[in-house]
Amino acid sequence: MRFLKTRPGRRWVWTAVGLAVTTVAVTAWLPGGLELRVVPLAGGAPLLVLPLEEGERFTLHYYHSVENAPIWEEHRLDAEANIYIEEERYQKLGAGMGRTPGVGHVVQRGPYEAIVDMHRPTGDFVLRVGSPGVDHTVIWRGTRTNLSLQAAHTAVRFTGRPVSLLYRWMRLLAPHPQTPVNRGVRDG
Repeated sequence: MRFLKTRPGRRWVWTAVGLAVTTVAVTAWLPGGLELRVVPLAGGAPLLVLPLEEGERFTLHYYHSVENAPIWEEHRLDAEANIYIEEERYQKLGAGMGRTPGVGHVVQRGPYEAIVDMHRPTGDFVLRVGSPGVDHTVIWRGTRTNLSLQAAHTAVRFTGRPVSLLYRWMRLLAPHPQTPVNRGVRDG
C-alpha cells in the first residue's frame, strides 16, 4: 500500500508538470498569427522572415528597370496566409504596368498616383530580384530589407503560412535570424 500514498509535495510537482504539458499541447494547436517567408526558389535558408498579424501590410519597393521610377506595392496576408496586393503607388506607369479594369480605384498621393482598394489575390509569388539600383526592398514595421543587396538576379518565393501560438511565443523569445529589427528607420 505504500505506493498508493504520495507526499503532498510530489502531488504539486506532478500537477505543475501536467499543467505545463497541457499548456504546451494547447498552444501548439491555437492560432498564433502569420509568417511571411522570402526563400530562394532554388532552395536554401530564408532571406527574410516576417511575423505578421492578419491584415498587417508589408511593402515591396523598387525602381522600375526601364523608367527608373519608384514603385511601392503594399501587400497583406489574410487569416489563411493568402497574399493579396492592396495598393500600388508610382510616379508614372512604366513598361509592363497598367491598371486592371474593375480592380481598385486611382487616387493622387502627393506626386504619386496610387491604385487603392485593389484586394487582388496573388497567392505565393515568385520575384526575380533585380540588381542593386533596382533595389527590391521589403519595408515592414519601420525596417527595410534590400533583397537586391542579398540576392541580385535570384528568383525568390514570397510565401505566407499560419503559425501556432507556441511558435509565435518561441519567436518572441528567440526571433528568427532573418527577422529584421527596427532600429528607428522610418517607412518610405
